[in-house]
Amino acid sequence: MGAQLVFSNIATNPLDLIERLAERRDWSLDRTTDSEVTLVVEGKWSDLYLSLNWNDDMEALLVACTFDAKAPQMRKDEVGRLTNLINRQLFHGHFDIWDGDGSIVFRTSIILSGGAVANAAQCETLVRMSVETCQRYYPTFQYVCWAGKSAKEAMEGSMLETQGEA
Repeated sequence: MGAQLVFSNIATNPLDLIERLAERRDWSLDRTTDSEVTLVVEGKWSDLYLSLNWNDDMEALLVACTFDAKAPQMRKDEVGRLTNLINRQLFHGHFDIWDGDGSIVFRTSIILSGGAVANAAQCETLVRMSVETCQRYYPTFQYVCWAGKSAKEAMEGSMLETQGEA
């Protein structure tokens, strides 16, 4: 008699891995439910607020990352143009502007359909990528929101790489 294959339909909640990551990094974490975790990560320009949600039905880990920047009503159209320009450059994830208060949010996800289980490296990469993307574009959003620059000017300014040290 041959060995029987047994398939397990037990999904491991990736938020458990996120909790361990936060402990190792000494990040502020709040596990509000079995399906939601919020993190506060200190960034270069601003604290970053991450909400991670595990959706059993979709078998997906969803990430939303915000920072201390809101699109003022009079600049929302230009911030929308900037968001489009930035999103064209991103390989994974995208920026949105919340209609209600003008908050700028980066959203991304990982799909684990078919019983796939997330590993620590995937979860860490998802969080790291979200944080790095927000930090990368934070000044660009500030140029448009508060310095009155156009989306094109802000993007040109963000593309300049500093060479050497001052």
